[in-house]
Amino acid sequence: MSTRTVAFLITAALAVYFVLLGGRAVVLMGTGDPVGIGLGIGVLVLPLIGAWVAWTNLRFGFTTERMARQLDAEGGLLDTSELPRRPSGRVDREAADAWFDERRADVESRPEDWRAWFLLAQAYDLAGDRSRARDTMRKAIALYG
Repeated sequence: MSTRTVAFLITAALAVYFVLLGGRAVVLMGTGDPVGIGLGIGVLVLPLIGAWVAWTNLRFGFTTERMARQLDAEGGLLDTSELPRRPSGRVDREAADAWFDERRADVESRPEDWRAWFLLAQAYDLAGDRSRARDTMRKAIALYG
């Protein structure tokens, strides 16, 4: 099953949950009791926050995928399959560090190019630093569009 399919299935399950939770909020607010109304408003906020989080993550994924397709079409998507790997499948630390240093130098020479930032985010991901990879990809997305 593809990552996109899993994302859609999880989003669909969340949507059903949000609708059910929203229904409970309406019931609570319909009691007319101040406590019920307050709880209903509080419960109604949860699906709204959840929908916003789901949307921002889906938008991040769609934009990243579109950027990767464009970079690949331009011949700029680098192949990491030749990098040496550990038995776990992760890229060897020294190889990941060397690959990262090349990508960082590329960003320093082209700081306004989203392609360089995209590849740096990929380098962070290869090094196992998912948080910085995501932050760097956000920078690439901001430069992209």
